[in-house]
Amino acid sequence: MRRTRRFRVQAVSRVLLLCATAAAVCAAWIAHSPVLSLLLCALLIIEAFSLVRYVESSNRALASFLEAVRYADFSQSFVPTGLGPGYEELHKALADISAEFQRTREAKEEQYRYLQTILQHVGVGLLSFRSDGHVDLINSAAKRLLRVANLVNIQSLGEVHRPLVETLLTLKPGERTLVRLAEHEDVAQLAIHATEFKVRGEKYTLISLQDIRGELEEKETEAWHSLIRVLTHEIMNSMTPIASLASTAMDLISSMAGKDRRPGPAGSAGDCTEDIQAALLTIRRRSQGLMNFVQAYRRLTLIPRPKFKIVPLSELFGRVEKLLEGRISEGGIAFVSDVDPKSLELTADPELIEQVLINLLLNAVDAVNRREGARVELKALMDARGRVVITIQDNGPGIIPEAMEKIFVPFFTTKKDGSGIGLSFSRQVMRLHHGSIRVHSEPNVQTTFTLSFY
Repeated sequence: MRRTRRFRVQAVSRVLLLCATAAAVCAAWIAHSPVLSLLLCALLIIEAFSLVRYVESSNRALASFLEAVRYADFSQSFVPTGLGPGYEELHKALADISAEFQRTREAKEEQYRYLQTILQHVGVGLLSFRSDGHVDLINSAAKRLLRVANLVNIQSLGEVHRPLVETLLTLKPGERTLVRLAEHEDVAQLAIHATEFKVRGEKYTLISLQDIRGELEEKETEAWHSLIRVLTHEIMNSMTPIASLASTAMDLISSMAGKDRRPGPAGSAGDCTEDIQAALLTIRRRSQGLMNFVQAYRRLTLIPRPKFKIVPLSELFGRVEKLLEGRISEGGIAFVSDVDPKSLELTADPELIEQVLINLLLNAVDAVNRREGARVELKALMDARGRVVITIQDNGPGIIPEAMEKIFVPFFTTKKDGSGIGLSFSRQVMRLHHGSIRVHSEPNVQTTFTLSFY
């Protein structure tokens, strides 16, 4: 009300001044004073222009403010124009509202950046796309899992991961599924969950991706360990008394045979005693062999916790090569050892990793034994992600596809005299080091075991 009253006073004053100037122009014209009439006419025009500008000033300020609201542009300022207290208050009110809009916008932008930061650092892969496959959101974890630097449309994944694209496009909201993702030597078991939402009438699908291969391997290892503990416990409980009784029986029969050394006809008691001794000896040997076999598997469940220290890989490789030098030279195998860079170091338990390397190198040596152009390579390097990677490669007959998924399972072996412990032990050691062991094989070309330390 106060602003309206001031506006009226200002407007009426300007109108009255305009009327007075017009009357003065008429008086000067009647008095035949052309110069004064021209000056008064000029003043009349200026006053009329000032009145129009004064009246339209609020409209221009409001129009500018509404335009700023429309385009969310609050960079312009509303400063007093010297047109009177009413307009100064109006401009101040518009400036206050504009500043409040600006603060609200800045707060939303800060919140958006905060959510983006959380989104990019969360460990679960998140991917959002429209019905046509256009990707609106993908975080760093999803990029790592899908091995892409950027993703505009999920159809572009079809060149490498066609089953994954089909799953993403057909997965219904609320459904979960597993997809195996394999690229070269890297294998991932993705757990995929889908949900759906709408923004401004547009339908979006939000996908969460999580590699659960490590968890599956850990649960599998735990299950095998539980089974091994039960089996070894039961077998040892049964075989220990059998071996002990066999030894006792042999001692008794030996003492009895020593007392009665009289010769007798064929098929006499002396011959029976020898047969019994032979049978008991066989029982004792087989019992002891089975107990040793069980003890070997029991050690698989009793791997000590790693004692981490910084290990120069050149020194580690040198010790391993020295230990296997005899086997390598006997087989006429070309052996290559390389660390790039030479100063590369690894934080690990040197004894456990050394045993893993020995297991893998012995397997490689056995694979290329007596083959023409036999070659085994042991290398260490930094991969594109900055991880230490050790590879053991041979040009042996390779591993058949049917055995690829089973070679790390306890008891499974492709060797006639193998125990099925070495690779299971190696995978368990790598898990204790928070790393992984993978294998890639091309039959009759090459086989590569890769140790990755995260």
